[in-house]
Amino acid sequence: MKPSHKGKHRYLHQISHKRINPPAVSAQTALPQLIDEVFLSYNAGRLREACRLFTSKMLAADTTVGLSLSGALTPAGLGASCLVPLVEAGFIDWIVSTGANLYHDTHFALAMEMHQARPGLDDLKLRDEQVIRIYDIVFDYENLLGTDRFYRTLCRSEPFQKTMGTAEFHYLAGKYVAAREEKLGQKGRSLMAAAYHAAVPIFTSSPGDSSIGMNLAALQLEGSALNIDPLRDVNQSAAIVYDAKKKGRSGVLILGGGSPKNFILQTEPQIQEVLGLKESGHDYFLQVTDARPDTGGLSGATPQEAMTWGKVDPQQLPDAVICYLDSTVALPLMTAYALSQHKPRKPRRLMDRLDKLMAALEKEYASARQGEKE
Repeated sequence: MKPSHKGKHRYLHQISHKRINPPAVSAQTALPQLIDEVFLSYNAGRLREACRLFTSKMLAADTTVGLSLSGALTPAGLGASCLVPLVEAGFIDWIVSTGANLYHDTHFALAMEMHQARPGLDDLKLRDEQVIRIYDIVFDYENLLGTDRFYRTLCRSEPFQKTMGTAEFHYLAGKYVAAREEKLGQKGRSLMAAAYHAAVPIFTSSPGDSSIGMNLAALQLEGSALNIDPLRDVNQSAAIVYDAKKKGRSGVLILGGGSPKNFILQTEPQIQEVLGLKESGHDYFLQVTDARPDTGGLSGATPQEAMTWGKVDPQQLPDAVICYLDSTVALPLMTAYALSQHKPRKPRRLMDRLDKLMAALEKEYASARQGEKE
């Protein structure tokens, strides 16, 4: 029997978010209105969903927000323009970043110049002139040499002569980066400095895979006692998420993919599968990526796939958004939207409580192991 037109109309309204009937964009159209009322479909629609999920749910008082960073974001100025304001507003509680983003972030604290250019420059000429290129960003080779000197000098000092996880290392280094930033009149330019002031932990999932790690490796050849313990990072990040889920919710904002994405998500399998503690996955999953899922890579893996690993709570899949867009486009829009639509949150200052969070996780794990023996 052919369905009635009335029945089809009812179903249409069940699946519809809203009618496509946007206002005309004018010189007076504010950015939140543009996103809410004009970004209606395709990846513009997903960006609208991302902005709303982040602002209306992930920034709730009981939600701990983790951020993962991959791709060359800080060289493009997105640390100073977007990430620092988000940290200062209390919108980011902990971070997993590539070491490269932190290394290039340090250029801004040291008042080193980065310049806009264009792609397709003569790279042989650039090499002869000692100019470094990241696509359409160029800067003097001395930026690398000067930043290398800064980290080698800093990390030869007595406070660094011990074993640390990357969060502990970046917090300690951030103290000195912040001091140098302020001395040079660059306050508010560095993500590492902002994270230090707000006690936001920054983990690096591959600590040897950046110029910071390369310089620490050189110091090891000198006999330095500084040692980075990546296994400590695994447990500390899991402790943060376990505490977040016991007291409220956990949300992840993933810019790009790669190792930082895996590291921020593997906290849940670490808790559930390895430590044997009862948990159900992150509550909110928000990713901006240009990677496809059909290649099988982690960068493009969907929250539905992550759910099968225990990384995302299956009951929360409606609160999962993937925006297939360049992070350099999405992040400024999301930042402006969030800052205009949500008041600042009180910083959680997780670095101040990291030892207590670890002690709690150790206690729960010991209890679970005792239960296995019995």
